[in-house]
Amino acid sequence: MRLSDLEINPSTLKLEIDIMDKEGSFAVVVCDGKAKISELPAFGETNIVTHQGKVKRIKWNEGEEF
Repeated sequence: MRLSDLEINPSTLKLEIDIMDKEGSFAVVVCDGKAKISELPAFGETNIVTHQGKVKRIKWNEGEEF
């Protein structure tokens, strides 16, 4: 699975991400008190689809130039 859950501190309701621990590009999506992280492809598109203000799905369209 490309999406990984991120933990939100329940006492402070804050999200902390150690960016030195991550490689490359990534996206963080927050909706309804939940947070998820996903690496972005080296070549391609990542679409975040919303409906009525809520995230419904994330779609990846990858390719590579030659």
